[in-house]
Amino acid sequence: MNNPFFIDYNQPYDAVPFSKFKAEDFIPAVEKSIELALNRINDIVNEKNSPNFENTIVALETCSEELDYVMSVYWHLFGSESGDELKSLAEKISPMGSKFSNDILLNSKLFNKIKHVYENQNSENLDDQDKRLVEVTYKRFTRNGASLNEEEKNEIRKIDEQLSLLSPKFSNNVLKAQNQYELWVENENDLEGLPDSSISMAKQEAKQKGQPNKWLFTLQYPSMGPFLSYASNRELRKEIHVAYGSLCNNDDFDNNQIIKEIVNLKHKRAQLLGYNTFADYVLDDRMAQNVSNVYGLLDDLYKNCYDKAKIEIEELKQFANETDGLEDFKPWDQSYYFTKLQKKKFDIDPEMLRPYFKAENVIDGIFKVANKMYGIQFNEVTNIDTWHDEVKAFEVLNDDNSFVGLIYIDLHPRPTKRSGAWMNSIKDNGLYKGKVRRPHVQFTANLTRSTEDKPALLTFSEVETVFHEFGHCLHGLLSDCKYSTIGNTNVKWDFVELPSQIMENWVSEKEALNLFAKHFETGDNIPNELIQKIKDSKNFGQANMYLRQLSLGYIDMAWHTRLEPVEDVEQFEKNTLEKTALFEKVKNTTISSHFGHIFGGGYAAGYYSYKWAEVLEADAFESFKENGIFDKETAKSFRENILSKGNLKNPMKLYTQFKGREPKVDALLKRDGLI
Repeated sequence: MNNPFFIDYNQPYDAVPFSKFKAEDFIPAVEKSIELALNRINDIVNEKNSPNFENTIVALETCSEELDYVMSVYWHLFGSESGDELKSLAEKISPMGSKFSNDILLNSKLFNKIKHVYENQNSENLDDQDKRLVEVTYKRFTRNGASLNEEEKNEIRKIDEQLSLLSPKFSNNVLKAQNQYELWVENENDLEGLPDSSISMAKQEAKQKGQPNKWLFTLQYPSMGPFLSYASNRELRKEIHVAYGSLCNNDDFDNNQIIKEIVNLKHKRAQLLGYNTFADYVLDDRMAQNVSNVYGLLDDLYKNCYDKAKIEIEELKQFANETDGLEDFKPWDQSYYFTKLQKKKFDIDPEMLRPYFKAENVIDGIFKVANKMYGIQFNEVTNIDTWHDEVKAFEVLNDDNSFVGLIYIDLHPRPTKRSGAWMNSIKDNGLYKGKVRRPHVQFTANLTRSTEDKPALLTFSEVETVFHEFGHCLHGLLSDCKYSTIGNTNVKWDFVELPSQIMENWVSEKEALNLFAKHFETGDNIPNELIQKIKDSKNFGQANMYLRQLSLGYIDMAWHTRLEPVEDVEQFEKNTLEKTALFEKVKNTTISSHFGHIFGGGYAAGYYSYKWAEVLEADAFESFKENGIFDKETAKSFRENILSKGNLKNPMKLYTQFKGREPKVDALLKRDGLI
């Protein structure tokens, strides 16, 4: 077959030849890959010998290698670099993937063979990884309806086909709505308060649109965030705040009906599988275990932060009144006066830090931190394809020069890229074509760009984002498992944020900052007094940040525990957030309509996991603080017990192997100033 997906281009490291693929290549590649995989499934089913680990479990593990490759490339490009033509393919590719998955998971003859291996595994000479693969495979089938009757299986198929269309449509709508919005400023006076970096970026955006005498602001965070934090023009702050809050809510790209269809279908699916709600289904296979435990965590944190959050808002209101005579404090005033009050109390604001966080230096910094912790090295490679000329690729080597993997880094916004920041594996560590291969991972972000007069200078928050996503990358890169199903970041969802969130801690540590935080013009290290100001101001407004995260967790749980269909998305959300609200609701704004994590991504009934993992990471980081943030033995233990193990064991066992005990919430509350 003359398709680039089936041609060996002899790329170094067997890297993906991104430049070789065109939109028209994907559908034929998916069709051919599915055909190959289903033929192998038939071979497993028709195998005359008694089912065993090799002829059933391993054969299943490796049956869809070609399809996994094609799908990985497609969905990566779907989020990172795709125009309308490539995006439109999701309407066909997603249902094809869903049907294929169900053709396997609902195959009774195949399941019977897997069940036989599961029940007789002690008769084989299996190691721990083999046994874990058997267990995970068996559970995957039982949790997805392998034991249902044919009528119920057909219902599952219909539901999954519909869901496979709805989630990409939701994400596409958000991207289109975000790209459509433009805030044009013609009067220079309306730029009052904005930092030079923000003004330069807006000027550059306008020039690219053929309007060199104007300034253009968008809903991309590097544009919107500084505008809300610094712009003196209150009406324009309101405009951009409301524009973001009303994305995909009763506009040209309305997502409300899609949301209702998604949650109704997921609810129906869960009930077919014997669960009361979709959240019950999801949590049955998570560290949290059940709905009660999730609400227990959210409510516990809520009790510790709500009153403090109210006090923080009252302080902002009083400050706004004293400063500008403002009496009707609104949500679009919060970031603005927060920044001003932070500057007054701690003599610090995000713009003061930007000169020390040149993007290239930050990337160099994460490499240096990883090197000091794990002994790994990063070398840029320029002889492989990437999906855009802004993307950089690096080989990763152990201290003995053995190959760890590849990492691609894509930092800045484009109209062809979805918002936010994320990591994904392009090639997993695990068995592939008879050998255990090393992983290729990437992280994509939408961070501040360079301007005509300055390089890309990041905010402190953006630096935290880089370290966060890099933590995910380390989890993927340092995986050391025989099988991809139980390796890489394929862990329980409320465990997956531990490796990412723990890395954010290094950004506030002097020893780490001195490795890379240097003034982009002078080369001077970030001053000690500025580092101290970062630490002193770290918990300022923390209760409100907690409340925001808890609100998202409550919305997620409300959608996935409700028993009756929802008629009005906006009203449902308002009722859900009544207990966390600190402002009167702004009409026509919702979170759900653009909440990609739960309706376009994999966080449905799982958004709580950010806070769940924060408990783990704060507790885990205490060990690094006690022994030294670059202590090699502590880092070795974290690598061996957490990063390398994937889903080889129950995550609580992995955690206790590292820490010596189960986690305690006290470290998190203490660190964040809530106790």
